[in-house]
Parts: sequence; structure tokens; C-alpha cells
Amino acid sequence: MTFRLSPGAGSPFESEALEYSLTQIRGLDEDKRYRYTPRMRFGSSLFILSALSFLTGFIQADDRPNIIFFFADDQRNTSLGCAGNPVVKTPNVDALAENGVYFTNSFVNTSVCWVSRGTQLTGRVARSFSTPTQPDRVKDVALEGIVPDQLRSAGYKVGLFGKWHLKFESDFTPEDHYDVFERIWRNPYFHELPDGTKRHETQIIGDRAVDFIDGYEGDEPFMLNLWFNAAHAEDGDKRPGIGHFPWPKVTDGMYEDQEMPLPRLNDPAIFNSQPDFLKQSINRERFFWRWDTPEKYQTNMRAYYRMISGVDHVIGRVREALEQRGLAKNTIIVYTADNGYYMGDRGFAGKWSHYEESLRVPLVIYDPRLEKGKRGRKEERFAVNVDLPATFLEWAKAEVPEHYDGHSLVPVLEDRSDIKWREDFLCEHAPLAPLISWEGVRGKRYTYARYYDQDDFEFLFDLQSDPDQLKNLAQSSEHEEVLQQMRERTDEYISEYGAPIAPIAERQGVVRKPKAKGKGKKK
Repeated sequence: MTFRLSPGAGSPFESEALEYSLTQIRGLDEDKRYRYTPRMRFGSSLFILSALSFLTGFIQADDRPNIIFFFADDQRNTSLGCAGNPVVKTPNVDALAENGVYFTNSFVNTSVCWVSRGTQLTGRVARSFSTPTQPDRVKDVALEGIVPDQLRSAGYKVGLFGKWHLKFESDFTPEDHYDVFERIWRNPYFHELPDGTKRHETQIIGDRAVDFIDGYEGDEPFMLNLWFNAAHAEDGDKRPGIGHFPWPKVTDGMYEDQEMPLPRLNDPAIFNSQPDFLKQSINRERFFWRWDTPEKYQTNMRAYYRMISGVDHVIGRVREALEQRGLAKNTIIVYTADNGYYMGDRGFAGKWSHYEESLRVPLVIYDPRLEKGKRGRKEERFAVNVDLPATFLEWAKAEVPEHYDGHSLVPVLEDRSDIKWREDFLCEHAPLAPLISWEGVRGKRYTYARYYDQDDFEFLFDLQSDPDQLKNLAQSSEHEEVLQQMRERTDEYISEYGAPIAPIAERQGVVRKPKAKGKGKKK
């Protein structure tokens, strides 16, 4: 398998103007509507390249599907056009949803970057892949049967380009487990190229993906992981806009005249109702980094959405490359994110804690092989990030290790009614102790969380009567039975996946001392 790595293959450099527009020709086949049109690139050349691919008889020898996994950072479920967001422009993801399956109840078990990525590597939730004293690190035994190894054993070529942010008990060399691997980091987001120009990491990941596809020889199916840093803030640069949320040049000017809607849950009474430990947590500290003034909020939201639209732009480039190589009809595309994002709701920033804004993520799966009657639908059954590894392996007809904690989404995608699907799942967060260290269960009607380093402070919400989680029922005498059931269900999951977290004095690397009162606030 060879890869051509010529600079700019698949797209011009950032310094060359790109026209960010979506071809809106309704008469085209449904799969043709996603294309962005960079100047001097598309048009008649698309027809010529497609014809050449046909004439040269390009055929993928193995009929198992290729898989492309787009993995965004810090994006909650509402930040997509197909989710009903009237502001953010994500036409490529929207097209995938229009012709695929959009999961309206997609969650993560642990809402933080490296733990969520550890789940994608191991097929396990944090409680399963870690230890009680190192609850955010992948233990050595959990590296048996990891996703790339299982895929390669089944004859897949596996690549990963982008963010690699995981913590391990011992040294782990990802290059030994992927056929092609390149860690592409932020800080800064703009990387200097050999010709002296600078290019955003989102577009560099897109370049690598197009090069991978252009160099594909068709002898074996592939899985390509594109793990973005966007739309994570640049924490070390708090300048509003291009400093804190640096966007790629391809989205320059987007949303410039758009008045950004304020957070729906921004009533000060909502923040004031929080317990003191959450009021003093990093959720509040970082609120003052990005959302605490009207001007800062508007500037940062525009920049944040530009970052999301930049990822969407890469999806369009990759889909075009698949078409040009004749691979589009046998390539499954998955789009999701590693955790949710508060964006000022409840007076919070970031993720980490137990509310819906933190746990919910987008999930869109486009499988061109799925019969058309089952495509273009919204799926309400739960999907959790730990389900994706088993799903990837089932598509690849690879062995799914028995120790995987998730369930393949294939029967849900096929809209089968003869399956018994989950009614709840474990959710937790062990880093950032003692303020944001908690465990609980999210069910269809009730959600429960207990903060074990805060004298087991408990939350219980009835999502049926209180979908915004504004009324904590943990002290309600009418809900004592439900509360006890949720406590027991949490304990059942902990026993199934591992063991209770060790006392805080015995934990390593997950304790974060609270800032002194008033730190982080605007002076």
C-alpha cells in the first residue's frame, strides 16, 4: 500500500483563496449535494477524474466496507444544522444525516477528551480500562484487543491523523498499531509548511486524508480515523476570537454579521442554584475565559462556529476524494465528538460535569449500503460512544472481544425491532477531583449523579417533567424509591465494569486543586 504525499494534494494551501459554498443543485443525485467548490479545482475536472477512474477499472478487491471516522472535539449535539441549529453551517454533516441515520440521543460515558478517546481505542468505558488509583489512564491489560489491532488482524489497513491525547499506565507507541499514523496537534493551530505559509491543523488533517485516499491501491479495505483538535479552545491564548478559537482561513468571514443567540439556560438563578463546589469548579472558572461579557460571548461564538464549519469543510473534501476514486458507494462515514460543551449555559464553560450539555454529542452515520427506506431518519434509541468500537469491528467482520463494554449499533442502524436495547448507561468523571469527580446513571426518564468527593452529594432529575434539569429531586420524599433504584443501578454498573474509585489520597494524577476564590473572574 503506497501513499502519495505531495504538498497540497487534494486542496490548495491556505494562502490560496477558497470559496466556501455548497452546490445546491436539487436535481442531482442525493449523494452529490455535499460539495464545496474551491476555485480553480472542481467543475469539468470532476467529470474527467471520475471517468478516468471508471476507464481504468478501479475496483476494491474486498467487498467489506471502508470506514472513515470523523471525530470532532468539544462539540455538543445541538451544534449542527441537522440538529435544528439555525445559525451554524454544517451542510456536509447535514447531507450525511439526510441520507444516513442521525442519532438524537447520543452520549459519552465520560465527558473529557482523553478518556473518550481511550474508549475509542479500547472498546471499554473508563471504569473498565483504568484502575481505582489511576482512573483516567489506560491500564496495560486493557490494550489487549484494541480496535486497530483487531482491524489489522482482519485484513484492514488502518490510519489515524490528528489529535492523539490519551494517558497510559505504561509506554504505548501508536505507530506500532496503525499502518499510517501522524499526530497533528494544536498549540498553535496554524502549522508552518515547508514553503513558509501557515495552514490550520483541521485542513492539514484533510490534506492527509485526501492523500491517503489518493494513494489507496484497493487491495484491502481501510479504516481512516480523522481525529480533530477543533473545536477545542486554545487554552493558553485567551484573546477573544482568533486567539481563543482559531479558525481555518477557509471560514474567514463566516457569521461576521450574525447576532449569536444567547445561551438558553443563562438565567443567573440557574447558576446560583448550584452547590458551592460546582460554583468553584473549572466549569465556572473557564466561563470567565470566554463567555462572561456580551462582546466576548459574541466574538467567541462566531469563532467557535467557524471552527466547526472548518471541520465540515474537510468532510466535503474527503467525500469528493472518495467519489473521484470510485470508493463512495462502499465507504461508511461516522461523525461524532469526544464530549459535549456548555457554551455558557448554566453559567458554565467546558464539559466534565453531569448535565446534558456535557454528556450529549452529535452522532451521524452514513452507510451507502443501507437500504434507502432506512436512511434519512432520526433514531431515538440510545447510542453511547462505547458502542462505536464494536460497530466498527462488526462492519469489518472482525472479532469483537468479549471484554468490550459497548454494543454494535448495526441492528439499530438496520432499524430492527427484534432487539432488546439499552435502557440506561453508566456516566462518570474521575479527573478534576475533588470538585468534579462523580458517577451515576442516565436513564430514559431519570438521570442520577453522586459526587463522591463531596460527601456523596446527589442529583436526581426527572427528564420527563424537567428536561432542563432545573429541579434536583434527591431530597424529595416522593422520589425516595427512585433515588434508591438509581443508586443501586450505579453500584451494579461499577461492579460490572470494575471497582469503586480509590480514596482521594491514593489517587494519582487526577486531583486538581481549586482556584482561590475569585480567580479566573474578570477584574
